[in-house]
Amino acid sequence: MTWGLRRSLPLLLLLLLLLCLAARPAARASQSCLGRQQLLAAVRQMQQLLKGQETRFAEGLRLMRSRLSALHAALSKAAMEPLAAPAVSCPALQAPAGGRKFGTKYLVEHEVHFACNPGFELLGSSTRTCQANGSWSGQEPRCTEISACSSSPCQNGGTCVEGPSQQRCLCPPAWSGAACQHRTQTAPPPLSVTADPAFSRKPRCAQVERTQQCRCEPGFHMSGTATASLCQDVDECEVYQAEGAPRLCAHACINLPGSYRCACPGGYSLLADGKSCEDIDECALSQDNCTQGKTCINTGGSFQCVRPECPQPGGNITYVKTSPFQCERNPCPMDSRSCHQAPKTISFHYLPLPSNLLTPTPLFRMATAAAPGRPGPDSLRFGIVGGNNRGHFVMQRSDRQTGELILVQSLKGPQTIQVDVDMSEYLDRTFQAKHLSKITVFVSAYEF
Repeated sequence: MTWGLRRSLPLLLLLLLLLCLAARPAARASQSCLGRQQLLAAVRQMQQLLKGQETRFAEGLRLMRSRLSALHAALSKAAMEPLAAPAVSCPALQAPAGGRKFGTKYLVEHEVHFACNPGFELLGSSTRTCQANGSWSGQEPRCTEISACSSSPCQNGGTCVEGPSQQRCLCPPAWSGAACQHRTQTAPPPLSVTADPAFSRKPRCAQVERTQQCRCEPGFHMSGTATASLCQDVDECEVYQAEGAPRLCAHACINLPGSYRCACPGGYSLLADGKSCEDIDECALSQDNCTQGKTCINTGGSFQCVRPECPQPGGNITYVKTSPFQCERNPCPMDSRSCHQAPKTISFHYLPLPSNLLTPTPLFRMATAAAPGRPGPDSLRFGIVGGNNRGHFVMQRSDRQTGELILVQSLKGPQTIQVDVDMSEYLDRTFQAKHLSKITVFVSAYEF
């Protein structure tokens, strides 16, 4: 027996009862008051049951209509939206022989950067981007060995000879050193030095067992004949400039009678070890001459006075300075796409670096932070977007919410370099905002 038949069985029995009661003769029905009451009660019960059945039937129809409407809306939306294409990736890339690779993401629009080790130069593309068709942009990078003699390293008439691992200089007779930079001492010091009492003096002699023995003070060496000997100063600065000798001073060596001392360039002070140099922070010591409105930035051996400015208004894109080193974009009109694509914040950063810093070295880090109560971005994109020496840097993601600017080729100072990097935020693959960091690198003339 079906569910519907089981539900309708009480109604059928009740209907049969009513028919039987109605079929009795009127006379007999009128003789029994109880029969009439039973008939009225049965009619009322029948009405209530029919009303309940009608209500449940109407509710079932409404529920079915609501579910059909929801299903229709979902199917219509799915039909209008194109099917999400699978993420396209590019083949894995390897670092060139004699070089390095920066970047491990091979999805569309991700970048991979390349740099060569010291002694090699890069041929091909230093940056390659994964394209929508699954191929890489640019050309395959190669690192070729740089000819050491091409830079003419030998001085004073020396001849450069290429070796299996490095070059060497063949020096003329009067010169020595790795680059023929030192004059060979083939004769006693000049008369101007030997005549100076401080740099030449008589030896101390004593009679020992009928033999005269003479000696010089530390820092002097004996020259001349046994009967006319002379103690001459040892020029430690010249001796320790020879190839392979330990370095006496970080910067300059000054010869003294019997000794030497180290000196540092202007803007540096000599440390307690007597040979190392430390930068003097003119800004912290208030030794700068920056005028009001400018900020002092300490650099290697000096300082810079800076006052970064926000970009000039362009169209409906305007900025306001919120701190000495940051500008924020004013609210954009709702229909201005160019305004929303412009950087939301522009920050200014200043980095002092020594000359010939070892690479690779992280210099700067960018990260995102969500405002309280608002969802943060689920995807970030970093890039180098400007500057005057971009080939020395790469921008690499260090984790999901952070990117790093890395120095991959050494910088020789003194020089000032600009590099601009940006960070774009995305939520559900939709662009949200862009942040720009303008970085100024002050490279010192010295390696300390």
